[in-house]
Amino acid sequence: MNSRRSFVKKSALAGTGLALAPNLSFGVGNITYADKLNVGLIGVGLRGTNHLNNLLLRDDVKVGAICDVDDARIRLALDIVSKKGKEKPKVFGKDDFDYRNLLDLKELDAVIIATPWLWHTRMAKDAMRAGKYTGLEVSAANTLEECWDLVNTHEETGAHLMLLENVNYRRDVLAVLNMVKQNLFGEMVHYRCGYQHDLRGVLFNDGKTAYGKGAEFGEKGISESKWRTQHSLYRNGDFYPTHGVGPIAVMADINRGNRFSTITSHATKAIGFKNYIVSQGGEEHPNAKLKWKQGDVVTSTIETTNGETIIITHDCNLPRPYSLGFRVQGANGLWEADGRRIYIEGESKPHRWDEAKEWVDKYEHPLWKKYGEYARGAGHGGMDFFVINAFVQSARQNIAPPLDAYDAAAWSAITPLSELSIANNGEPQDFPDFTRGNWIKRKPYNWIKDTY
Repeated sequence: MNSRRSFVKKSALAGTGLALAPNLSFGVGNITYADKLNVGLIGVGLRGTNHLNNLLLRDDVKVGAICDVDDARIRLALDIVSKKGKEKPKVFGKDDFDYRNLLDLKELDAVIIATPWLWHTRMAKDAMRAGKYTGLEVSAANTLEECWDLVNTHEETGAHLMLLENVNYRRDVLAVLNMVKQNLFGEMVHYRCGYQHDLRGVLFNDGKTAYGKGAEFGEKGISESKWRTQHSLYRNGDFYPTHGVGPIAVMADINRGNRFSTITSHATKAIGFKNYIVSQGGEEHPNAKLKWKQGDVVTSTIETTNGETIIITHDCNLPRPYSLGFRVQGANGLWEADGRRIYIEGESKPHRWDEAKEWVDKYEHPLWKKYGEYARGAGHGGMDFFVINAFVQSARQNIAPPLDAYDAAAWSAITPLSELSIANNGEPQDFPDFTRGNWIKRKPYNWIKDTY
């Protein structure tokens, strides 16, 4: 951790470019090391405190305010700040809307929102209207109306919004993006991705530990089981698409020369949660009698305007190892994350997979090549270092982030559209064009050049 703190400080002092926003580098314009970005945190649960820890390691950031309606989380966050020897932030959280008083603080430059899903859009709208550079956790929106609200508020206020999708910064994902941009796979044809993660221990717990076993949720739950589980009780769709589709959307230049066109979705039966509740609480447990709406496996297929297909899988209610299920396929070969394998026509032995490691090392993204050793301890294998850095540096310059309001809207729209398709027996649903036609002329973000 000390090496990372030293690195960030030295980078800021030296004016070294480390961000991922167009034309961005440290030291551009009038910003100096003495100009700390004053950031407020709305939500200091598990994800919010992760962001807090990474912000506190930076000498170019001041955490000026925190907000949470859970007093225990506020106390924990203040303890983290104190142990880091930082100035105590202002505290908000007397009720559900006290975050608006945080947004009224004129000294705050930016905010990061890491709250339950149903609050994401309304808080992001309020933050942009308050003139704050807004970082929003995933997913950004629950309905198509909310997706449009994010875009419209950004355009009306001119305030920027960055979707904090950390998987876009995963080491192998960035290396494969480098391969795609260097045409290693040839013309792109097909992608697969998803969120396949056994969350039963998160969505049900014993009321004592955040990731313990149990059969309770809602008012009797803690952490995510307080709010996230209920979505599966009342809704049927892909609620969490961005970890998978975010990296794929960047590879496919979505909203920048390409766009999502249509989606069809299907869901299996729902038996996983009931089986888990019975195994933990018994047949007579009240929750064992609930009828869950979300299918255990939800499969969606997206068609793009440029003719690629993307298969997305949501699989969180059954026992399984973690996987995002990435597959990137073009005219000359493909990469699959599961199995860590790759095949390149003319380079690989015919009909034989290569181990991906050699190729990932060869096409190491410049970010990981130069700064990987400092990122690895930042959380989620180092991804959190880069996503927070991109947010901080984009906010310092007040310029468009690499993952913007249009991305937040398009990626999050998968949730309500998948619900509509499932409810209508897999009927195709059209994606709104959140760019209002500008996807035709928007240039792809240069994730290689703009790294420096």
